Amino acid sequence: MAKTFAEKLLARKAGLAEVEPGQIVTVKPEHLLTHDNTAAIIGKIESDLEKYGVASPELSVIVLDHVVPAANEKIATNHKKIREFVKKFNIKHFYDAGEGICHQVVIEKGHAVPGTIVVGSDSHTCSYGALGVFSTGVDRTEAAALMLTGETWLKVPQSIKISLSGDFPTGVSAKDLILQIIGDVRADGANYCSVEFHGELDKLSLDDRITISNMGVEMGAKIAIFPVDDLAANYLNSIGVEYTSYENIWSDPDANYLKEFEYDLSKISPVVSKPHTVDNVASVTEVLGTEIQQCFLGTCTNGRLRDFEVAASILKGKKITPSLRFIVLPASRSIFNEAIRRGYIETLSEAGAIVLPTGCGPCLGAHQGVLAPGEVCLSTANRNFKGRMGCKDAEIYLASPETVAVSALYGKITDPRSEL
Repeated sequence: MAKTFAEKLLARKAGLAEVEPGQIVTVKPEHLLTHDNTAAIIGKIESDLEKYGVASPELSVIVLDHVVPAANEKIATNHKKIREFVKKFNIKHFYDAGEGICHQVVIEKGHAVPGTIVVGSDSHTCSYGALGVFSTGVDRTEAAALMLTGETWLKVPQSIKISLSGDFPTGVSAKDLILQIIGDVRADGANYCSVEFHGELDKLSLDDRITISNMGVEMGAKIAIFPVDDLAANYLNSIGVEYTSYENIWSDPDANYLKEFEYDLSKISPVVSKPHTVDNVASVTEVLGTEIQQCFLGTCTNGRLRDFEVAASILKGKKITPSLRFIVLPASRSIFNEAIRRGYIETLSEAGAIVLPTGCGPCLGAHQGVLAPGEVCLSTANRNFKGRMGCKDAEIYLASPETVAVSALYGKITDPRSEL
């Protein structure tokens, strides 16, 4: 019988001949991602850790990224506690403050290996689906149990097929596509489903695919998965993950799907997610002229090199409006360094941007970009919930790097096609 990606992979990982949607299986993930919340997680099981230790020092990937550098004494103390835990239990994969946002770091450091399971105590762990990984978020209690036992249970998800064709027109990118999909499917339209992307994928760069997989959870998806083609395999090889070291699993051509959708990229236009839900999607033409006080380019969704290249090309030789704060934040140290070498950071800084160290602070409203009551931010982040950027009386619109960069010139939401 034909199988989807999720059915194939979970059957293999559970040691079963086959599985079906709704079935509960026990698996041993290759990696468990935690970040600044590691302090709270290990706090749940301190006595058990003293008695039993961790299941494996290779299991955990710990990245300090959510509030870096530490914004206050409490956070600094938590960071210290995590460093002590890492040293005491000889955790092999630890990345201290400044290395990057956890999801980008997991990919860059070769922990997102096709055909593996990676779970994380962060909902956007689904990002690694861009590289054929069954990657999904779990809660802190689940993460704590995994640290001790090395195994967990998963329900086999139903699957949704999204077929893509064509190429993006000028001024449109992967962020517009995934926002449009979420607007169509709705925030709960893919609840606990495996969303597979098929079709003419050669037009999508790896950066594009990470952006799309990253936001799968915003339509309720358990995972958002791409096949491992030559583009993905070549990237993996470039960071030391050789093709012979992993199993390239993909769905059968005649697999059964709960729903199927088709999108022609040439027909996608610039869109935004209006406050206060991600699926509140509208054409950028419907919100033209909306005044904004802050623009934000960065996060695990759109803080990669391609995003900085696009913004720099738009802003080169220009100045952002004085009435607006334009925050830019690379997703990792390596991206930051390469953006410096290519001149993108200099271009953005000369245009008036505030360049922040790599991290998550502005996205979740922890620090370095918190909004004031009544302010409006146009952001490349993945969420615009009330209070998301630190103020329940502020508003967040989500958009592509193209829309954010062009809008920064005028202090109001602007159609990027007007400048490109």
